[in-house]
Amino acid sequence: MKIPYFGRLALAGAVAMTCGQLGLRGADSLSRLAGVLSETTDPQVRLDILRGMSAGLRGQQRLPMPAGWAGVEARLGASPNADIRTLVQTLSLTFGSEGAVQALRQVATDSKAAADARKIALDSLLAARDPGLVGLLQGLVSDPAVRAQVLRHLASFDDPKTPDLILAEYGKLSVGERRDALNTLASRVGYARPLLTAVAAGKVPRTDLTADLIRQLRNLKNGDINGQITAVWGVMKDTSPDMTKEVEKYKALYWKGGSTPGDAPRGRVVFNQVCAQCHHLFDFGGAVGPDITGSNRSDLDYLLQNILYPNAVIPNEYRQSLVETKDGRVVSGIVKATEGNTLVVQTANALERIPQAEVAKVDQAENSMMPEGLLLQLQEPQIRDLLYYLGRPGQVPLPAEGK
Repeated sequence: MKIPYFGRLALAGAVAMTCGQLGLRGADSLSRLAGVLSETTDPQVRLDILRGMSAGLRGQQRLPMPAGWAGVEARLGASPNADIRTLVQTLSLTFGSEGAVQALRQVATDSKAAADARKIALDSLLAARDPGLVGLLQGLVSDPAVRAQVLRHLASFDDPKTPDLILAEYGKLSVGERRDALNTLASRVGYARPLLTAVAAGKVPRTDLTADLIRQLRNLKNGDINGQITAVWGVMKDTSPDMTKEVEKYKALYWKGGSTPGDAPRGRVVFNQVCAQCHHLFDFGGAVGPDITGSNRSDLDYLLQNILYPNAVIPNEYRQSLVETKDGRVVSGIVKATEGNTLVVQTANALERIPQAEVAKVDQAENSMMPEGLLLQLQEPQIRDLLYYLGRPGQVPLPAEGK
């Protein structure tokens, strides 16, 4: 018998709610669900139950394996339905199945497997806090198919070999991968020191350390790190006493460009480098900060006030939090939700799910995710190009190759 669509939604929701309330005391109920999965032949019912279980148990780790689950894992783990296979593997990890761990490790490291399947396997192993994952990730730093995800996931592990492995690959990374690498290297004191040493030696371009990364490094609150920042970057002010004077200075710089102060396509390149990770404009960008497509961008004063003084007015939904883990990682981002035993944090380059058991403390900062000093890293022509692009009413093409 087919279950109507809304009935299936109710089934998945009920399973999710039940599993979320069970915690460690729900072995009997989980065993009954395993029994239903074994008995039914309807793939949609199986999917709905598995989705409900996955949602309800999100954030749980190493729960006792319910009676009958080994049979479900063996049978549905070989299902022709890829969604069913993935959900079964993920839940098997939650129940501490060593077979699931080994299968996912094999997929993650298989260069012939589909990239999406490998990425799902890596996500699942991270969610399960697989103790062997750090070595696996380190071995994949040079694999372009999964490298961006590998660079992000390495931030979750404190291992002294990681910084040198990342820095050895840095020159081969794409622009996006460099951002992932730098965010990871800026997340721990032990990773930040070799990063700043590499910058001082010219192995990592100084201009790659954008204002948000400098602030993340300062969020580590380490005297040696702050000293290295000052040596490489100089003093970075959080506030300026005279907003009007600062805005007028940049307006004068802008109009030095003449009646057409900047080049919009080149400005789009600058936007992609320093703004798009957090802000959406037209058809491109991130979701950390507000979508600026409909903002008052044609007003140069408005643009400069918001770029130079992002902390003047901060909506609560964009206020930054600092999440410190028990192993010394500092995650800067916006706390989006608490899902069961998991804290969901939107960082500049990823949506992080951090088990509450690993959180040492959460502090809400008095500033927004957007740092001050964004224009300090740019040359005058880049500033004019960026401001000119931001003021355009519609999207412009990227520059032709070589220009």
